[in-house]
Amino acid sequence: MSEPDGSYWRFLPYPALYKIFQHLTYKELISAGQVCRLWYDASLNDLLWKDLFFKNFLVDKSVPVVTGKSWYEEFIRLCYFIPVVLTETLQEHTDQVLHVSFSHNGRYFATCSKDGYVTLWTSNYPAKVKYTRNMKYFKWKYTQYSQFNESDTLLLVSGVHFGTTHSTSGEIAVFNLDRFELQCRVVNKPYDIFGTWYDDKCLLSGDLHWLAHLVSSSHLWLNKASQEAESELVPITHCLFRFYNRNASSIRAIMIANCLPNSENASNNIGSQNNDSGFEEGSSLQHGNPVSHKDIKWIPCDVRRAMSNSLFEQMRNSKDFPNPIWFIKSDKYLIFTTGYKTYTPHQIGFKRIQPFSFPKMMDPGPTLKERLILFEQRKEQMRSGSPPPDPDWLDFEQVADKFNKVDHLIDLHGHIVGMGLSPDHRFLYVNSRSWPENYVISNPLDPPPIAQEIDIHVIDLVTLKQVGTMLRAHKAFTPNNECFFIFLDVCNEYVASGAEDKHGYLWDRHYGACLAKFPHVDVVNSVAFNPQDPEMLVTTSDDHTIKIWRSRAKVKELGLNEAQFQKGIELRKGRSFVNSRRYR
Repeated sequence: MSEPDGSYWRFLPYPALYKIFQHLTYKELISAGQVCRLWYDASLNDLLWKDLFFKNFLVDKSVPVVTGKSWYEEFIRLCYFIPVVLTETLQEHTDQVLHVSFSHNGRYFATCSKDGYVTLWTSNYPAKVKYTRNMKYFKWKYTQYSQFNESDTLLLVSGVHFGTTHSTSGEIAVFNLDRFELQCRVVNKPYDIFGTWYDDKCLLSGDLHWLAHLVSSSHLWLNKASQEAESELVPITHCLFRFYNRNASSIRAIMIANCLPNSENASNNIGSQNNDSGFEEGSSLQHGNPVSHKDIKWIPCDVRRAMSNSLFEQMRNSKDFPNPIWFIKSDKYLIFTTGYKTYTPHQIGFKRIQPFSFPKMMDPGPTLKERLILFEQRKEQMRSGSPPPDPDWLDFEQVADKFNKVDHLIDLHGHIVGMGLSPDHRFLYVNSRSWPENYVISNPLDPPPIAQEIDIHVIDLVTLKQVGTMLRAHKAFTPNNECFFIFLDVCNEYVASGAEDKHGYLWDRHYGACLAKFPHVDVVNSVAFNPQDPEMLVTTSDDHTIKIWRSRAKVKELGLNEAQFQKGIELRKGRSFVNSRRYR
C-alpha cells in the first residue's frame, strides 16, 4: 500500500486509527503497517491482534494468551511456524507404515512397517535411508514400534511373531546405531505391550500367564540391552512386577516417566489403589493444559528445606536463574493401559518404580545334589499327606499377596487407543474412544460400542488428575474387536495424532485448538515431532508412505520455494495465511 495523499493522514488521531484498523483483515492490517511509522505502531496494537486471533482460529475466547507472549506473536506462530508444508514423501516401505520415532538429538528417525522392515532415516533435508533391516529373517511377521535410548546409541524395535490368527506372541530387538548390529532379542507377550527403555542400558518387556478362566498375570521384565555374559551367573534379566488381570484384560502399551515433585500431599494420592475417573470434584475442565514445569520455579520440599529462605527467594526471583525441572532421579513411573470391566483397555495404571540395579553375580542356589534331596522330601510329603490345594485364582483377595499392587488407576470409560508424554514428563496425553454414558457391561468379552470420535485427554502427572481436553477433531471407525493403536506425539507447543479418517492432526497445547490436517490416502497410524525442531513433523500411513511436513519458516531457511510444495489443510475461520515480506 502506498502512502495516501495529504500529510493529515500522518496526524490522524490514534483512537481514530484504532477504530479503522478494527475493520481490517490481518493481511490488510499488515499492509497498513507499511504506510508510515504511526500506522506501523498502531498496527501492532495487541488488542487488534487479540480480536484477529479469535476471528481466525478455532479458540475459545476464555483461554488467555500464553504467558510472556503477545497475541501478535501467537498469531504469527500459528501461521508461520507450524509444520504444514509437505517437503518430502518417502516410499521405501512396501506395506502399511505403522510407527515412527525420533532420536532425542533429532538427527534420525525410525519407521516400522508390515513389510517386516525397520528403517533408520537421517532427518536433514532431504531425508535419506541410513540403515534398514528385514526382521522376517527372525520369524517376525512385521515390525510395529521403535524407541531410541537416552543417549541415542541404541534402538529398541518391537515386532509381532508369525503364528495363528489369535497369537499374541511378539519380540523386542535392540540395535546399536554404529553399524545397526543386533545387540539382543527379548520375548514380549502380548505384543501390544510394545516395550520401552527403563534407562540408557536396560529395557522393559512383558510376559502373560493364564491362571484361570478370564484371569491372567502380566509379568514385566527388566532386561539388559546387551546380553553377552562371560558367566551363566551374571544376571541379565529381572522380574520387576507381577500384576493380576481380571476379565481377560492385560497390561499393554507400557511407558516410563521420570517422577516429578508430587509434594507430600500429592504423593498420598498414590499410596493406595484407586479406581476413579481422574476428575477433581467441583473443578471444571480447561482447554489445553496449565503451565508446564518449565514455567514454574518449583523446587522440591527436601531441597527447599536445605536452603536458607533468602537463598530460596533469590533463586525463585532471579532472572538469571533458569526455571528448573526438578526430577526425582531415583524414582520413575511405570505407566500402562489395562482393564477391569472388560478386556479392552479403558484404564491407565501408574506404578512407582524404586531404584534397581543388577547384582554383579547371581546366587547360584542349591547344588544339584541338594535339589535332588529337596525333591525327594517333597515327594515323601505328598505320599504321606494330602497335597496342598491349588489357589483359587478367581478370588483375588485369596491370592493378592502373590502380585504387585497398582498404585493408581484412572478410568477413561472408553477404549484407549494411544498415549504420549510431554517432553518434560509433566503431562500425559491419551487418545480414547468413549463408551455410551451409563452403559452396563454384563459380559467382559462383549465390551460396549465405542464412539467414532477420538477424544484427547490431558492428565497432570503431578496430581494424577485430568486437567484439560483438546478440540475433538479426529476419528476412528473400527469396532472394539478390531481397534488398533493410533499413536500421538507431544512437543512443547503442539500435539499431533494420526486418525482412521486418512488424516494426521495438529493441535496447539495451550489453546486446545486443532490447527491443521495432514492428508494421506489411507489410515494415518503414527506421527512424530523432531524433538530438536518442532517445526518438523513426520506422519506414517497404511498407504505405505512417510510424509515429512515442515514450517513455512523452515522451508524459507532451507532455501526452498514454498509455492512448489503441497500443504496441509489449515483449520481457520478465514482463508489461509499468506506470507508477507515482513516475516521473511
